[in-house]
Amino acid sequence: MSKQAEADLILKLYELRREPVMREARNWFFGFNPQSLDDFMDVLTSDKSGYYRMVVSYWDMAASLVNNGAIEPKMFNDANGEHVFVYAKLEPFLSQLRAQGNKEFLVQLERLVKEMPDFEERLKFVRDRIQKIIEMSRQRAAAMTAAAEA
Repeated sequence: MSKQAEADLILKLYELRREPVMREARNWFFGFNPQSLDDFMDVLTSDKSGYYRMVVSYWDMAASLVNNGAIEPKMFNDANGEHVFVYAKLEPFLSQLRAQGNKEFLVQLERLVKEMPDFEERLKFVRDRIQKIIEMSRQRAAAMTAAAEA
């Protein structure tokens, strides 16, 4: 595939990410910070199930395009970072999630991320960033509660 065709495909993927419901799903996923398998089961039986499934299936689909040669990995990874964020949140639970019955769950995303030359460093960076954001959110919520009680 030509570089122009690959670029066009990346732009199409970007347009899909801008679709209103997908944007809502991505915003929701940003705040989804699972701590156990139960958190996934809670989501899957909630009104946010569609958001969760939309985000994870989107990134696994996009990864499959790369893994099957439609987009060169370097170009894809240079243009995207959210897939690493999604993987970083889910990776600690993948074996448990796959044991629930879908042994192929996120295998395309996992393959794409693990084939990045610096994937361990990037995962550490993303996980550290996620923890900082969680802590900032907690501090902000505490400050808002304190202000409301004053």
